[in-house]
Order: sequence, then structure tokens, then C-alpha cells
Amino acid sequence: MSTPIQPKRPQIGFKAPEFKLYDVVSGDPLSLKALMGDKGTVVIFLANHCPYVKHVQEEIVRVANDYQVTGFGFVAISSSDFEAYPEDAPQQMLEVARENDYSFPYLLDENQAVAKAYAASCTPDFYVFDDALKMTYHGQLDDSRPQNNITLSGTSLRRALDAILSNGPPLKYQKASMGCSIKWKKLS
Repeated sequence: MSTPIQPKRPQIGFKAPEFKLYDVVSGDPLSLKALMGDKGTVVIFLANHCPYVKHVQEEIVRVANDYQVTGFGFVAISSSDFEAYPEDAPQQMLEVARENDYSFPYLLDENQAVAKAYAASCTPDFYVFDDALKMTYHGQLDDSRPQNNITLSGTSLRRALDAILSNGPPLKYQKASMGCSIKWKKLS
């Protein structure tokens, strides 16, 4: 299976690429501009089939619920090839969003253009943007992984969001996310 050549990992200050994607919950196309929060925006790349995503679902919802009330917008995007991984298909995305009480849209990136624009490579992966849509954080939720016995806390993501709320600089130490690779469609 071929994978597209990924652009270099985005750096602090990277401007969030605009998108308009189908929300599997509402059935509406939603744009980044419509989803922005007054304080900032969190873009999360997920894949239902990924054990790393399954492990952190509960904490993602907690962090979103804690920070949406402070002015952050949250959005999850699934970009994996759902023909090769049926668990990532739109109907299953809807079921996962409902089962986990997502308080944020879950968007389908069917042609994978948004994942490529963000240089996303794994799931889960977290991008935090300030109110001007400039990236201040790109990394992990926290140090918890399936089977490492570290309690989910959302610490890394929470610190990034708190830095924006306190008008502080971006975190100096940003640990990359670890998880499943995005499942790219075969190139024809």
C-alpha cells in the first residue's frame, strides 16, 4: 500500500487550513470558520478502529466539556480509508459519537485532503490553535497509552489550552502523539 509523502510536521504559528467537511452527526457540511471558538480551536484526528483512540475517548470528551465553556471550539476528523477499515465508515462514526456523547462535531475527511493539509499522520493527534487560528500545540493528549497503566488525565492538552487562557506562550515541550497511522487510500 502506498502512502502519500507527508509534508514536514507543522511548527508553532502554522495557520490552520480552512476546510468544509460533512458532520456525521448533524448531516451538515461544517467549515473550520464555523467551528472556531472565541479563545481557540482544537482539531483532533481520530479513527474508530484504533486502540489508542479507543483508550482516550473518555478523556477527550472530558477535556472538550471542560474547555468548550471557556471559549474553545472542538472538532474531530476521521481521515482513514474506511473502505479498507470499515469500522471508520460514516455510520460507525455516528455510532461512536453517540455512544461517547461527543459534544463536538465528528467530520468525515473522505478524500483525505484535510489530513494532508494538516500533515496529520496518526490517530489520535491533537492540534491547538489560538483565536487567530495559529497553532500553539501539536501533540499528545497525555502520557497514558493502552496497557501502560498511566491514568488518563489530558494533562498535555489541558496545559496547552491553559497557556492560551492565561495569555502565556506556547508550551516549550510538546510530546508528539503516538497511535495508529492514518490509513491512506491506495494511490492509483
